Amino acid sequence: MSRNRLADERSPYLRQHAGNPVNWYAWGDDAFAAARELDRPIFLSIGYATCHWCHVMAHESFEDDEVAGLLNRGFVSVKLDREERPDVDAVYMTVCQMMTGHGGWPLNVVLTPDLEPFFAGTYFPRESRGGRIGMLDLLPRIEALWSERRGDVRASASSITVALRSALATPESDGTAGEAEVAAAVRTLKARFDPMHGGFGGAPKFPSPHTLGFLLRVWERHGDAATLDMVTATLHGMRRGGIHDQLGGGFHRYSTDAEWRLPHFEKMLYDQALIALAFTEAWQATGDEALGTTARRTLDYVLDELADPAGGFHSAEDADSEGEEGKYYVWTESELAAVLPAEADLELAFEAFGIEPEGNFRDEATGRRSGANVLLAAREPAGLTEHRGEAPGRLEERLEEIRRRLLAVRRRRARPERDDKVLADWNGLMVAALARAGRVFDAPRYVTAAARAADFVHAALRSPDGRPMHRWHDGDAAIPALADDLAFVAWGLLELYEATFEPRWLERALDMLADLIERFEAPDGGFFQTSDDAEVTLVRIQESSDGALPSANSVAALTLLRAARLTGRFELEAAARRTLDALGGRASASPAGHTAFLQAALFADGPTAEVVATGPADGPATRRLLAPLRHGFHPRVVSLLKPSNDEVAGRLARLAPFTAGLEPVDGMATVFLCRNHACELPRTDATAFARALEQV
Repeated sequence: MSRNRLADERSPYLRQHAGNPVNWYAWGDDAFAAARELDRPIFLSIGYATCHWCHVMAHESFEDDEVAGLLNRGFVSVKLDREERPDVDAVYMTVCQMMTGHGGWPLNVVLTPDLEPFFAGTYFPRESRGGRIGMLDLLPRIEALWSERRGDVRASASSITVALRSALATPESDGTAGEAEVAAAVRTLKARFDPMHGGFGGAPKFPSPHTLGFLLRVWERHGDAATLDMVTATLHGMRRGGIHDQLGGGFHRYSTDAEWRLPHFEKMLYDQALIALAFTEAWQATGDEALGTTARRTLDYVLDELADPAGGFHSAEDADSEGEEGKYYVWTESELAAVLPAEADLELAFEAFGIEPEGNFRDEATGRRSGANVLLAAREPAGLTEHRGEAPGRLEERLEEIRRRLLAVRRRRARPERDDKVLADWNGLMVAALARAGRVFDAPRYVTAAARAADFVHAALRSPDGRPMHRWHDGDAAIPALADDLAFVAWGLLELYEATFEPRWLERALDMLADLIERFEAPDGGFFQTSDDAEVTLVRIQESSDGALPSANSVAALTLLRAARLTGRFELEAAARRTLDALGGRASASPAGHTAFLQAALFADGPTAEVVATGPADGPATRRLLAPLRHGFHPRVVSLLKPSNDEVAGRLARLAPFTAGLEPVDGMATVFLCRNHACELPRTDATAFARALEQV
């Protein structure tokens, strides 16, 4: 099989296309120069390694000699990994949404040699069908348009570019988002909430962990029980459904139905991080052990399946295996019976996991069932007990044994491909999730994994001159860091500091935030996606809305505020408030689309508090004092520890000068609760401290 230029690329997604007959270029100067020299439009195709419909279009069209011939004759064809270059993807996804009213991947855009777009769409089949134009018809039409009506094409492209710049320009803000926007977002979410199954809206249904985090903070701040109910109903619906891998742990990307039953099977690192955080925080708020168990199982999946031996975490697992979506995960009745020959076990599995003999999947055209099942875990052991007369503990033991046997058989199947690149921003999220869970659940293995990943990002995702980089793969670090990288890694480092109280994590977080302010801050506040010396594609984006991931500005604002409280550095608070002021108008226009941004606004409004403990970091008395902070949900509180070690205490005093005069009482572990730049009288009793914490 012949290989094209993509064989030399590091991106697993680009290398998937190295055997195509298409004369692909990677995004870059070589492609742009070829387009100018050949006077051809650029056919830009954007996707990612675990994208099911990207695979479909590749098999139908990019592996087809006839389609490849049309592309090679009339275009300069460029492949781009959206996860490597989210800045470029964001520009052209906005174009697609403007031109068609929708977006998604694969994203296919046709550009002039000057990179101005004049056509955009998502998936195109090889041949036209069902009202959707196919590549064999589309490509000759665009080629003819470019040849015969060049002036019109360029004028249209220029007009689209002007509209794009206007759409992505930062509007004048009418002030920081506050209680009015918070209330508006809650109203919208309550109206969209699905009381039967949890989640928001209908099918397809996506997890929205930062929205759940926002609702938890509204509940904690205002005592609105309905917001807590929305969170717990959603999380329980997710964990019981097929979107949750009932055997191996972790969550699939989204549910194709409104009941969380039938998933789209890819697994993304960022979903695992953000969902685990949501379950962890909900456990802190409620003490519901099922939520805590799900958080831990999700993180265990990541440690077992996505950890790179060098220390970081891989990006994703594919939806497909052996050319079929979900094949690794679904079961026929006969396959289940072969693993569970005892009739009682098979009957329990069918009832507990919501298995239907005719299959869970229905063919949309014929209405017939497929005979394949995804394990749903629709019933709780307590709900099964009344039917079986068994104690819940014994029933859970039987279910765990069934899971173990099924998982052992599943692991012998051909696994989905893994996208093994390491991204700084997604690893920052996973560091945050592991560190928080390790602190909350008293699980040192999670903290150790978080520290190892943080050290890896710090050491390996660097250019030779020490600049932070976005992507690492097989020893190669590349692509200058984006705002998401610095903001998300800083978030993870702050969580790691509060989990370990080692000053180095706080020092590194402050370095990241300083770099973010220096290289990425806009003149009027907020942060551009790319640095001040980066390549700019048509427009420099300043994103604030929160989609599958919270925006860099949302995370940066909250992380800057928390770092300011930890250190007393007013310049960090000022940068956060500039962000909230500059982008507050966007949040006012679409509050429910800015739920992570509004988390920062809630923190900025206060009241907040700083807790400073003094004493041995691992001392039993110190741990007892801090237990209420670990196990309760206190999102408006940050914590520091001034240890007995003079050297470490000195480092902390340099980072957070207000801690210098705080000393233990009579040599005992002591805690100080500080508010409004003043610390209350010291406390040595954990119960008294817990009562004071509840008043924050």
